[in-house]
Amino acid sequence: MLPFAPGSRAVIRDEEWLIRRVDPTTDGGSMLTCDGVSALVRGQSALFLTELEDTIEVLDPAETELVPDTSPTYNATVLYLESLRRRGVANDARIHLGHRGVMNVVPYQLDPALQALHQPRSRILIADAVGLGKTLEAGILATELIQRGRGKRILVVTQKAMLTQFQKEWWSRFTIPLVRLDSVGLARVRNRIPTNHNPFNYFDRSIISIDTLKSNLEYRNYLENAWWDIIVIDECHNVAARAGEGALSRRARLARLLSSRSDTLILLSATPHDGSARSFASLMSLLDPTAIPDPDDYTPEDFRSKGLVIRRFKKDIKDQVQSDFQERRTLCLRQDASAEEEAAYRALLDVPFTQSGQRNGGRQQELQRVGMQKALFSSPAAALKSTDRRIAVLRNKSGSTPEELSEVDGLEVLADALNVLVNDSTARSFSKYQRLLKELRSDEFGWQPHNADDRLVIFSERIDTLEWLQRQLTVDLRLKSNQLAVLHGGLPDTDQQSLVERFGRKEDTLRVLLCSDVASEGLNLHYFCHRLVHFDLPWSLMVFQQRNGRVDRYGQRHQPNILYLFTETESEKIRGDLRILEILQAKDEQAYQNLGDPSAFLNVFDPDKEEAKVADFMADGMQPEEVEAQLEQNAANDSTDEDDGDWLMQLFGGGADGPDGHMDHTPATAASSSLDQIDDRASLFQSDYHFANIALTQLNQGQTLCDWAAHDEEQVITLTAPRDLQERLRQLPREVQADNDHYTLCANTKSMMDEIEIARQARSEEETWPQQHYLWPQHPIMEWLGDRVLTHFGRHKAPLLQSHKLAPDEQAFILMSLIPNRKGQPLLVEWQVACRNGDGVFALDSFDTFIERAGIRAGGLPNRGETLALQALQAKMQHALPLAVKYMHEFMVERQQTFSTDMQARLKDTLVELERLQGRQMEQLALNLEKQLETVKQGRFERRSQQIHKVFDEYRRWVEDTLTTEPRPWIQVLAGVCHPQAAGV
Repeated sequence: MLPFAPGSRAVIRDEEWLIRRVDPTTDGGSMLTCDGVSALVRGQSALFLTELEDTIEVLDPAETELVPDTSPTYNATVLYLESLRRRGVANDARIHLGHRGVMNVVPYQLDPALQALHQPRSRILIADAVGLGKTLEAGILATELIQRGRGKRILVVTQKAMLTQFQKEWWSRFTIPLVRLDSVGLARVRNRIPTNHNPFNYFDRSIISIDTLKSNLEYRNYLENAWWDIIVIDECHNVAARAGEGALSRRARLARLLSSRSDTLILLSATPHDGSARSFASLMSLLDPTAIPDPDDYTPEDFRSKGLVIRRFKKDIKDQVQSDFQERRTLCLRQDASAEEEAAYRALLDVPFTQSGQRNGGRQQELQRVGMQKALFSSPAAALKSTDRRIAVLRNKSGSTPEELSEVDGLEVLADALNVLVNDSTARSFSKYQRLLKELRSDEFGWQPHNADDRLVIFSERIDTLEWLQRQLTVDLRLKSNQLAVLHGGLPDTDQQSLVERFGRKEDTLRVLLCSDVASEGLNLHYFCHRLVHFDLPWSLMVFQQRNGRVDRYGQRHQPNILYLFTETESEKIRGDLRILEILQAKDEQAYQNLGDPSAFLNVFDPDKEEAKVADFMADGMQPEEVEAQLEQNAANDSTDEDDGDWLMQLFGGGADGPDGHMDHTPATAASSSLDQIDDRASLFQSDYHFANIALTQLNQGQTLCDWAAHDEEQVITLTAPRDLQERLRQLPREVQADNDHYTLCANTKSMMDEIEIARQARSEEETWPQQHYLWPQHPIMEWLGDRVLTHFGRHKAPLLQSHKLAPDEQAFILMSLIPNRKGQPLLVEWQVACRNGDGVFALDSFDTFIERAGIRAGGLPNRGETLALQALQAKMQHALPLAVKYMHEFMVERQQTFSTDMQARLKDTLVELERLQGRQMEQLALNLEKQLETVKQGRFERRSQQIHKVFDEYRRWVEDTLTTEPRPWIQVLAGVCHPQAAGV
């Protein structure tokens, strides 16, 4: 029976420590995560192994010394109670703090946290459609876990261009500090830590790109030797196993490693699967390796009850956010091809493409033509680059065949035709470009290139096209070199982040951002931009959705203006292929208006596979009408046929279950039910600002702890961090650390939103971080204040105060008790007040009821100071304390038994389900090996069965540790309260 519990105080090595966490160890003892309380160790954290310590004295609550609180209006006591109250969040399934982040909370944003908190361990794929705010939803869940003591260490893994954006969102809105480990950040960390030390252990909360982890084998060893409470993998479709790939990719292997290094795993993706069962199963196995027995043959029912996935489209939540989503305006611009372009089309169709030295004709040759055609549909510059590259390959080949020489001749004719287009400095013959120029200059379009609020994003998949546009637009729009930039995946991570930052900074000169599709995933480009141009049409419906989502997203203040460019040609073959791309654009618009997910049309759920399918349409010579009919048939099957349609579409909104079908663990998706799950505890203070103000006033009495000031009207606190706080704040990102240790915190969310907008308008990158910090319970400075006030009364002491609102002979003890699980996490937290009149029997009153009756709140009671009557009261209350603790203990034992019975029933059901799932996996293993040779079968069966047993045994231990309560409730005496006349003096 463990005598330890989170929140209890213990004397270890003659210093007092606050136990934050208790973890079992393999030697039968426990590892205690503690914060220093006594003067010598205050502000320090330490780990203690109980089996190695001579003595650990857990302080007996019945022996707590009651001491007078002499602070004005009992401020010290009220601060003490409030600090403990804020930390005493049980591991329930309600929202306690996340809804108070710097945002306009919308009910649907709470649903992922509610769903994840219902699980034994929070592991979830948030697969909401583009632009719905998955980063904020993950921030809400992370905040809730931090409040429950399950979020001390956090690792976020995302794309290179997303590092700063994600980092800034979590800090500005939730004050979750993520240290950015990009190429510069890693170099900085290495300069600060000894050689061979694990950089992931140096910062508790960090963010790094998946490519950085993937490309450096050294990090694998670091990852294997580090542990986090929460791991977030953004754009997680990039780490899924790809259909058709035999071995796992490096990214997929990395994700599998990460999934084993944390209790909580949050996956984010608007495109969470590529249509193959195996690929999606790989994501589900990251969340729960016990969920799916056969990755090639399963249904949503295999994992639906586990609450592992949540997905909504804009149409599902539209009624909640009408004022926050703008209806997009789509404009399709058409232009006849020039004579020079027609010549290039003819030259392309005449190229006699070869394969392995031979011209075989047929489908393979058509695919080669389509590949070259794709570059030409982007720009003559891109097509010329591809043509020159093909010519060089054939010319450099030894022993070229006559057919290959003939292809070179055809390619040279094509190159000549393309050179005419490329070398025209006016680009007069490039029809699509000229139509774009006309539109950009038109009064109807109304683009104002010199207006910082009216920026432009232009997408093309080809870097050669982007670079050509950069040169040509600079001249034709009379832009300066610093007003136009190119963003593509070949740039270093710091350059990608810098460009995104510049585009979202109002005072920056950047007006036009030319983007490859590396910018189509996740980036917020909508702050000062609502115009987006598809210079070339994507060959993937998923890319359409991703691109448009950069400006058509939650929080866009203007109507998104989406521009498509179409070329009309006399060539029947080219015209037909261009028409297929027009059909894709129309289907994307149809999905936007009706279905929600455009991938239903092509039904392959992966951008590369969609592109390949479109290329097949063209290579097979399908007519546009045939293509359109097939797309419509695909969508009809997926949305209506529950037996034969794609089960992924049924799960993600295309089936009869609708939006509630994948949210079994939440009460509902309706606005009222989600908001009803918020638990706003009554506070002893008017606001967080009031708490901070009183705390700093109290802490600076009698001595100057720090220089500070309060500004009531603005709800702003300014302070200069003292030395112990400075040490804490070194864990913050460098961008938010004050050079002079002077910090400004604001409790008004509206002011903070304005501050975020102001920061985006700053001239330098450093200033784009809000100069004010959000003053709320999760800010590190607020946590420091809480720790400070908790130590006011000293070791094993509790305040005694007097309330004239109680009965003259009434005695009351404010008590807190918790029941932890084997992992040391508080499952049940009870705040009760043991009350009695005279020498009567104690009874329990709820904390909220009692403080209201006794008037215990900030400024609620006058303090008469120490008197002779108080000394008599102190002796009488001290005598009664053991009886009150005993009564509370009896109550909690009974409460623990009832609670434990419920938890054991839940554990039993979970273990039975695990037994069933393990049996299914073993059956499936036997089926998979049925046709193998006996000698091969036995070895493979033994290896795979050992893996299955290991996975399930580890999960059982985890579930048992999580759902099994410790048999001994822990009690803490928080305060004694009596009437001034209770001593009979």
